[in-house]
Amino acid sequence: MPFQKLKPQIKAILKTEELSVEHRLLDVCELLKENISYYNWVGFYFKNGDKEELKLSSYAGDPTDHTIIPFGKGICGQVAVSNKNFVVPDVQAQDNYIACSIHVKAEIVVPLFVNGENFGQIDIDSNTPDPFTEEDERFLEWVNEQVAEIL
Repeated sequence: MPFQKLKPQIKAILKTEELSVEHRLLDVCELLKENISYYNWVGFYFKNGDKEELKLSSYAGDPTDHTIIPFGKGICGQVAVSNKNFVVPDVQAQDNYIACSIHVKAEIVVPLFVNGENFGQIDIDSNTPDPFTEEDERFLEWVNEQVAEIL
């Protein structure tokens, strides 16, 4: 697992203030997708103003039609309501899953808090069945803590 090796690179990306927040988030998404073999799509969703929905921000991977997700719908929408990590080892077994690609086998969504409020989340799709561990959860929580500092 390259998690420890990636941490200083993520910190460096997020500190690059001459780049927009969206650009820095895109760089983080690309870094994770390129360096963790089972991260096939990596993106950030954020609360869309006062609406009860999430809006896709920066991402790395195939384009998606799911740029707006209502709270409660799909894995991302459920995390927006529950404020808890959601690890899906097999997306086919989830009733409330929003299919993005026929290749996706698993998903992990970790909420991103700013000043104690669920502000958004990092969403990762994997084409590998059941790849996510507690180590992924802790690492992605750390990533979100770093991102929260620039929002």
